[in-house]
Amino acid sequence: MTELGDLAALLTALPPSVGPVRLVAVDGHAGSGKTCFADRLAAALGDAPVVHLDDLATHEEPFGWTGRLHDQVLAPFARGEDGTYRAYDWTLHRFGAPRTVPAAPVVIVEGVGAGRRAVRPVLAHLLWMELDAVSANERGLLRDGPELASFWQGWIRAERAHFAADPSRPHADLTVDGITGRILRGTHGEPSQRS
Repeated sequence: MTELGDLAALLTALPPSVGPVRLVAVDGHAGSGKTCFADRLAAALGDAPVVHLDDLATHEEPFGWTGRLHDQVLAPFARGEDGTYRAYDWTLHRFGAPRTVPAAPVVIVEGVGAGRRAVRPVLAHLLWMELDAVSANERGLLRDGPELASFWQGWIRAERAHFAADPSRPHADLTVDGITGRILRGTHGEPSQRS
């Protein structure tokens, strides 16, 4: 079995954490590889649904998505129902058409702050993408291009403030190398302290 296959087997063997769903978070700095890893993990899980927190955040509220995640996804899951949310269009600055998230055996939520305090009680597992903030942010800026440089400067300040007030990394069950995508054993001296 592959490393991702082993992780998929571990996750599917966990007890459900919200209704029938095992909710798995992939957190880390912007540009750390969360989306790519979440997509690979979803494929290893047989095309598990992925909720991208960029779809719930907005320009005005980069970390103000908690209520939308709860009301549109987590509360329906708790009732054994599919979630439905409207994805934010970062070009048009508005929410678009509804999207359905099946209440599948495993659902991945990925994005900066996915392992935040308000979400941790309903997580079955928290993965942290291990890449320092400077390298991750440089990668993200390179990916998005110079036209988004001013957005990135504001984002970096918001991200720093978020993680200073509500860190996810110390609560991670596993870390993933943000360069190679390989699963790292342990959390680099920071034991899991789920709360």
